[in-house]
Amino acid sequence: MPAESVLPVIFVAQDGVEAAGITERQIAWAAANGFTGKRGKLLPLPGEDASLSGYLFGTGRAEDRPALVAGLASAALPEGRYRLEGDLGDVETAALAFRLGAYRFDRYRKGQPAPELVAPASVDTGELERLTQAAFLARDLINTPANDLGPQALERAIRDLAARHHAEIEATVGDDLLAANFPMIHAVGRAGVEAPRLVEMTWGDPGHNRVTLVGKGVIFDTGGLDIKSASGMLLMKKDMGGAANVLGLAHAIMDAKLPVHLRVLIPIVENAISSASFRPGDVLKSRKGLTVEIGNTDAEGRLILADALALADEKEPEILIDMATLTGAARVALGPDLPPLYSSDDGFARELLEAGTACGDPLWQLPLWTPYDEMMSSKIADVNNAGSGGFAGSITAALFLRRFVEKAGIWAHLDIYGWAPEARPGRSFGGTDQGIRALFGVLRQRFGVAK
Repeated sequence: MPAESVLPVIFVAQDGVEAAGITERQIAWAAANGFTGKRGKLLPLPGEDASLSGYLFGTGRAEDRPALVAGLASAALPEGRYRLEGDLGDVETAALAFRLGAYRFDRYRKGQPAPELVAPASVDTGELERLTQAAFLARDLINTPANDLGPQALERAIRDLAARHHAEIEATVGDDLLAANFPMIHAVGRAGVEAPRLVEMTWGDPGHNRVTLVGKGVIFDTGGLDIKSASGMLLMKKDMGGAANVLGLAHAIMDAKLPVHLRVLIPIVENAISSASFRPGDVLKSRKGLTVEIGNTDAEGRLILADALALADEKEPEILIDMATLTGAARVALGPDLPPLYSSDDGFARELLEAGTACGDPLWQLPLWTPYDEMMSSKIADVNNAGSGGFAGSITAALFLRRFVEKAGIWAHLDIYGWAPEARPGRSFGGTDQGIRALFGVLRQRFGVAK
């Protein structure tokens, strides 16, 4: 394809048209069309023969410019090949933002084809591609409804990822969960049409640092017998968003060949309603041996995570990370764009916060406030799965999970939303990636790359 078919997208800061390095004729064209560089504005540029010669793209004021502002351009551009010019800021971030903004979910309805980026020569295209594909993997899985992404289908997706990276994989399914001592995964998922399961994927040199990822895989959540309202169920296809984001992160780690021994644990269930449903007031025994009184069947995610975390902890990983669409309280506190982060290691948490801010993947640390443990007390069991009083719901959920982690060097829990209720720079409406780039950046910085 000839070079002239690659159109420039020229980034222009607010009130920076005259400093954008464009011709006097183009400056006059921008003025005539009221283009000032306002964030997100896109202006086609005519060539000498009145053909399309490129676009001006407004990035807004420098002081409030989002890291992923370039995603607004690719979200609005038509099909074609483009290169980035002008006031790009960090070139790597701009290229990644453009790719992320070009995401389209077209499994059920064909839309406008996505624009293609011809990456700047200075960009590491391998890194650009792996982070893009990590995000797209998470988004595609979350956006797929439960009728097409049940437990079996999610297991197949994990097997496909394992095959792609020559990883080992094992699944424990149905009543075998009881024989293998995963009683809470079994209890939560036994009412579903498809059997519950725990899928384990391992990759890398066993002699390397042990990194374990755990992702909540509730493919749909009715709330169980403590049934959700109709409106409360509308987005529950996204309740496997923790699993989706863990798989995206795992892809990035394996594709970059980080020198770690990676273990991925995905408990997969449907929290359905039938005569087999677990009930409020039931007392479940966990893999760790702790007994859990069921205060609310809609607090099921922490139950399946608890069994998976207990398994993960047994091998004493250096770093143990879990991701889950766990609580509505997290969204009340911090909104849909800013996931709470909890960690047993404040230094690790600071690394994640700094990395997330730098790459447009923000997190916010909340405390593991031990006095709130009392909110999870039970008169007949070791712990209740639902906090009393309605306070600090995200914190009490994290404290519940902490009971099942003792031996890991560092533990981090991300209470993500996994959904963009409206389009954001670099994130289209719908299922979204959260925490992948922040976590990957810190793991890469800590462990380097394979020699």
